[in-house]
Amino acid sequence: MSNSGPARIPRHVAIIMDGNGRWARQRGLPRLEGHRRGVETVRTVVDAARELGIRCLTLYAFSAENWKRPGDEVSGLMGLLDLFLKRELDNLIKEKVRLRTIGRTDALPANVQRELARVQEATRRFTEWNLVLALNYGAQSEAADAARAYAEAVLAGREKPAELTWEKFSRYLSTADLPEPDLLIRTSGELRLSNFLMLQLAYAELVFTPVLWPDFGRADLVAAVEEYGRRERRYGATTEQIKAGAR
Repeated sequence: MSNSGPARIPRHVAIIMDGNGRWARQRGLPRLEGHRRGVETVRTVVDAARELGIRCLTLYAFSAENWKRPGDEVSGLMGLLDLFLKRELDNLIKEKVRLRTIGRTDALPANVQRELARVQEATRRFTEWNLVLALNYGAQSEAADAARAYAEAVLAGREKPAELTWEKFSRYLSTADLPEPDLLIRTSGELRLSNFLMLQLAYAELVFTPVLWPDFGRADLVAAVEEYGRRERRYGATTEQIKAGAR
């Protein structure tokens, strides 16, 4: 890597932050300690992403399936989220980063909803940098919600099924005003999407790393971005067509 960083920077990076529990277990620590360490990693990665020029960073913070975890772990996660929002507000404002959310956040605890609303309102004027937290999020639920909203628009006469395209349908997704992810990173060595942005990731480059999330740092993010830069994104075209178009 040169001093200026990777040559090709993705506009939007999505990350499945995995491995907090394993990190803690390897050290004989409670699972919540792994989550605490994972929150510290979030701060590191948000700063590194902005430094690299990544305009949008989406983090899979709490899935719709995570409610199945033990109650004390869920309560601990919600407490850490509330604390993260309180601690990071000043930094987000200083760095001009807008906080957004995707997912059914109305099911989160009331205090977390209030803090999310406060931070989103305080950062809503920023347009250049975006931090998106996926909270109580599941891609299948998002697709169902979008289909329901589209059906309601059809019944109201605002949409015509015969004219439906992906571009039109995507306006009903929670990511409607964001670019689709260019790069997905999943930590901890797992090789699945876990119900995360499955429609939006159709053409994303996927990078899986064995590094557990609490150990993931700037160098790991740079390595993933450099791997992205080595990929040829053809979108169905041939290599020859891509090269001809570049000339």
